[in-house]
Amino acid sequence: MNIRRLVPSDAAPYRALMLEAYARHPTAFTSSVEERGALPLPWWEARLDVAPDASTVVLGAFEHDQLAGAAGIEFETRAKARHKATLFSMMVPEAARGRGIGQALVEAALALARARDGVLQVNLTVSEGNAAAQSLYERCGFVVFGVEPRAIAVGASFVAKIHMWRDLRAPGAAAVVA
Repeated sequence: MNIRRLVPSDAAPYRALMLEAYARHPTAFTSSVEERGALPLPWWEARLDVAPDASTVVLGAFEHDQLAGAAGIEFETRAKARHKATLFSMMVPEAARGRGIGQALVEAALALARARDGVLQVNLTVSEGNAAAQSLYERCGFVVFGVEPRAIAVGASFVAKIHMWRDLRAPGAAAVVA
């Protein structure tokens, strides 16, 4: 397995992976397959900004040159919040689960955040009931700090989001991903 930063030429497989995620797991993501499927490929390419100081970085896990998972990290740009980053859109397709890809992606994202000057913590949300994802995040050192009721609407139902955070000064982040 190889983990690296996704670049604009990775936009098509990244888009396909995420559209699969939104379709198969509608309660796990705030975005919907309809909403994101309507966005043109240039939107996805722009999300994969390669600038060293980009506010959003998406990492991809590759097995045999195929995208086998992705996770994004967004760095706060406002002066009073620059000490925080947010892990988002974590996805490993079912066929690739159980091989450590998710944990490797989270650890790589934590290392990337730790390498960014002044970033002290990473936040995330996980849908209530997604025990496998919450367990993964807990293994990576995240702790719960609250629950947002009715965070997303999926059809006529609502799903709560569990808010978690990870102190980057605590041990456990992996080496920086280029």
